[in-house]
Amino acid sequence: MPEDRYASRNVLDEHALPLLVAVDAVVAGGGAAGVSAATNLARKGHRTLLIERYGFCGGGAVAGMSGTVCGLFLSSERHTNRPEQVVFGFADEFRARLASRGGLTEPQRYGKTWTVTHDPLVWRETADDFLTGAGVEILFHTQVVGVLRDGDTVRGLIVDTKSGLARIEARVVVDASGDADVVHRAGWATTRGRNGVMQNPTMIFRLGNVDVDRFLGYWGENTISPEHVVEALIAADNSGRYQLPRKKIWIFSTSRPNELLVNATRILGRDGRDLDVTDPADHTEAELVARHQVREYARFLKDRVPGCEDSFVNDTGVEVGIRQTRSVVGVKRLENADVVERRKHRDGVVRCPWPIELHSGAKPRVEWLLDDFYEIPYGTLVPETGENIIVAGRCLSAEHEALASARVTAQCFGYGHAAAVAADMVLRNAMRFRDVSGEDVRAALNAEGAGLD
Repeated sequence: MPEDRYASRNVLDEHALPLLVAVDAVVAGGGAAGVSAATNLARKGHRTLLIERYGFCGGGAVAGMSGTVCGLFLSSERHTNRPEQVVFGFADEFRARLASRGGLTEPQRYGKTWTVTHDPLVWRETADDFLTGAGVEILFHTQVVGVLRDGDTVRGLIVDTKSGLARIEARVVVDASGDADVVHRAGWATTRGRNGVMQNPTMIFRLGNVDVDRFLGYWGENTISPEHVVEALIAADNSGRYQLPRKKIWIFSTSRPNELLVNATRILGRDGRDLDVTDPADHTEAELVARHQVREYARFLKDRVPGCEDSFVNDTGVEVGIRQTRSVVGVKRLENADVVERRKHRDGVVRCPWPIELHSGAKPRVEWLLDDFYEIPYGTLVPETGENIIVAGRCLSAEHEALASARVTAQCFGYGHAAAVAADMVLRNAMRFRDVSGEDVRAALNAEGAGLD
């Protein structure tokens, strides 16, 4: 796996920048991992600041509108297959709060497993409640642009706001950016996919004014497109009237009446190349291509799918949904074999039953983990270089295909919870993250309801 050759060095004069705040812990990124990390750190009595570049939390779940909480349930081919939840802890706490506010569906079939669809507006409000209820300090519209370092010891962050650049000093930093932004800007090694080829981004959209009963009568109970829909997509694309590059698409009912959540696009460059959304030109091209594809798939559904005759696009993600960018080089790495062999680890801190869901090449590929799960070791969250820093979320250290399973929302909640437990140990005992025992983190997570044993 090639290292990132473009890791930047901090060239800013930190001493010329005003001090914004000094805290025990700063969490960079307000997605599932960041919300979990910040909430759980603050609950342990640490002064915690969460920074987020948008005006709301949610990350890929909300800004990218992934729209589902994947990774809670086992996969199975048993005829009696029912949703069997095996992931708990903060993921289940957040799920329950969403459901209590009417922002979550009942489990829906997704191939051989199950998932639930959430309302992104309720998601962000629920995150607000968790954070403020725990006493987390929040700075929206704030973005990491540099790292305060003494050698390999992180002392905080340099951030950009509408008022200009400023310093945030912190005893520990949680990189929950999804893109390993803090590690990257510190100049430490990251990797990108398999030989630089990463999973395709997507743009998910919501379709309103749908007769959902008629739609389900045509589509069936499984959210993955049945064979007759695949054939209809192929025929429509071949007709020359539509541009539909992806033929296996996923459509979910939502918690709102007369609405569907559509995961259909496959975003490549106009010349057919894979895009790297850490490159601003590629990221921009992805957004332009994505919006065009949304209209094409919406037009296909309106023209060809029962129940969608009077439908319209009522929302898309704020940005393309990003499945993969940088991964840190960690003390440990989640290997493909860990996933396919369903390996358990004494220092496993997160369970994952989600299949390898690989979005690259001509069509999505799904490899199911039937009636079992694997565990992600603590060391995958600890960068090989750097002190006082831990990561949480999809930027964990993982092999390309393994990440295609480990990156989903329920697991990101778990990474944040694990990072918070480890950070608590670091803060209380003046120790290094790499000296924290993963077995001790696991035991603490179990005591807090993670249900790992």
